Amino acid sequence: MSDLPAVSVVASPGKRAQILELAAELDRRGFAGLACPSLGGAMSLCASLAHVTERLRFWTSIQPIYLSHASEAAASAAHLHEVSGGRFLLGLGVSHGPALSRRGIEAGPPLADTRAYVTGVRSSGFDGPIVLATMRDRMLGLALEIADGAVWANSSRAAMPAQLARVAASRSEGFFLGNMVPTVIDPDKRAARAVHRKTLVGYVSLPNYRNYWMDNGYAEEMAAIEAAIAAGRRDDLPSLMPDHFIDDVTLSGSATEVRDGVEAWRAAGITTPIVVMSSTSGGQAKAIRELLDAYA
Repeated sequence: MSDLPAVSVVASPGKRAQILELAAELDRRGFAGLACPSLGGAMSLCASLAHVTERLRFWTSIQPIYLSHASEAAASAAHLHEVSGGRFLLGLGVSHGPALSRRGIEAGPPLADTRAYVTGVRSSGFDGPIVLATMRDRMLGLALEIADGAVWANSSRAAMPAQLARVAASRSEGFFLGNMVPTVIDPDKRAARAVHRKTLVGYVSLPNYRNYWMDNGYAEEMAAIEAAIAAGRRDDLPSLMPDHFIDDVTLSGSATEVRDGVEAWRAAGITTPIVVMSSTSGGQAKAIRELLDAYA
């Protein structure tokens, strides 16, 4: 297993070739893998990664189950798994209510729909690894039952050991445990946290994320955020995320502090920390270059 983290990459319009060049460099440098969020088309990006990388694993993190039929997902996943020499993992999840409603999609029961979708993917011929988007214990339990791994996003590092302890005995060897961690490399922690607060506004606006954080030590903070949303004070949301919350769910600071933070996530039980890079002075490409420099 690589000592380096995995890295989230998004194929932003107009910058896709640049991201593929960086992905090839991450591959050459021995990073642990590449995670492809649903922004910008995860499966399309993975198709390109299969050909511009040679060693590292890559996966959708995640491909929303409501956006394509299980048979179509299975065909694409089987192709990617084969042409990459078995390096592709199919990460699946239900996505979020607002993202689905914008497309006119009404989501059903998450656990039942996820189970049915995985069954459909398997019965349609994909026998490669499947990873499920996970936040709370019931979905983690489903992942342990029917999948080959689980991936969180913006989770609480402080809460992770307790959550994983309840399933440690049933976890099979090689079970994928990943978490998407918003990361900013900048010794100016105040500036780095400001970037994180902007990023997390979209997540604290979602009831499922607020419920997760309420269950894991942030009931007061989430109650204040709910009150602000109800009152139409969305501009107040960044100020309602205290430093201790930001530092629990993200990584900020110097290169040394970020590297130490990646190891802290491993110590908490996440075997594949996935850094989601942002920068205080540029876009995704600059942030990934800062990561490359941090691990030079």
